[in-house]
Amino acid sequence: MSAELGDYERRLRRAGLPLLIEDYSAREDIFNRAIPFLALMFLAELGSAFNFEWSLWANVAAVVGGLLVLLAPIAALNVHRGRRWYALPERVGYTELAIFVLVPPLLPLMGGGQVGSAALTIIGNVVVLGLVYVVVGYGLLSILRWAIVRVFGQLASALTMLARAIPLLLFFALVLFINAEMWQVFGAIDGGDLAGVIGLFVGLGCVFLVVRLPGEVRLLEEGERVEPALTRRQRLNVGLVMFVSYALQTLIVSLAVAVFFVLFGLLTISDAVMETWIGTDGDGVWTIGGATITAELLRVSAAIAAFSGLYYSIAVLTDATYRTEFLGDFERSLRRVFVLRAEYLVALGRRAAGDHQVVEERGR
Repeated sequence: MSAELGDYERRLRRAGLPLLIEDYSAREDIFNRAIPFLALMFLAELGSAFNFEWSLWANVAAVVGGLLVLLAPIAALNVHRGRRWYALPERVGYTELAIFVLVPPLLPLMGGGQVGSAALTIIGNVVVLGLVYVVVGYGLLSILRWAIVRVFGQLASALTMLARAIPLLLFFALVLFINAEMWQVFGAIDGGDLAGVIGLFVGLGCVFLVVRLPGEVRLLEEGERVEPALTRRQRLNVGLVMFVSYALQTLIVSLAVAVFFVLFGLLTISDAVMETWIGTDGDGVWTIGGATITAELLRVSAAIAAFSGLYYSIAVLTDATYRTEFLGDFERSLRRVFVLRAEYLVALGRRAAGDHQVVEERGR
């Protein structure tokens, strides 16, 4: 039975929805799975704390002492639990996490009172634990793998919806592209400012998604009549899967728009036109068959692609036609996961009933 449940739980993790696993906890399902990574981080921090004013043996003793502080309580806990002293812990609680956060900063303090370095190490370790909690706890790597596997299907779906949105989107984009002011603004903008503008569009799209997706997840759950109802954390996990899938599709659309306008600009924007607009024929970056791709063309195309991505991201969840097509594919994938969860809960119930029966028989 445990092998069957383990198989269900692995499949839920591969789907990027580990929080659908019952009794999922940070102590037994998140930080213990990240032990190899945390151990490497711990060793790297101990190694980077060498004090060159000390002798070699003093540094070695400090590192060995740090390792003993880490390993001694873990070995003691293993022995207390009847396991081999060197076994990897099945649970990673507050004690182990506190050792990971606080032991490495002791070496900079011992090596000359480097309070600033120790404080930065503590902050860095807390940030690492937060990232581990998000990446492992919410199955971010599994979600990314799932999204990458579906990239070609997403490409077909995204380009289909882009073709439907082209009449309005392409009209505004073309008007912007052949506008002298657009080239004067973005043709001369430096890389940092352009990144800021793109980041602004991306940020607005993300805010829109964060506000909109919780309602979409609830509607999806009600439409599929999920029983038992998802918890708040499980809804957040489903929303994260939807967010990554949606962001991937928007990225594909933005890249397609950028490539289109680079090619369109090569065919239509001559050196004379560019010089009239911005006072120069542009800074050449790459020459293809006698046509030169300029830095100005790339910057203008990138700005229009970012704007188009923002427009597309809003349109897909506000326009009924686009919304149905996007969510339809996602719902079909998630429906299979909900069926898997139902089977998993039934198997979990069978094991609980069997364990209860065994306890009753022993009580007799």
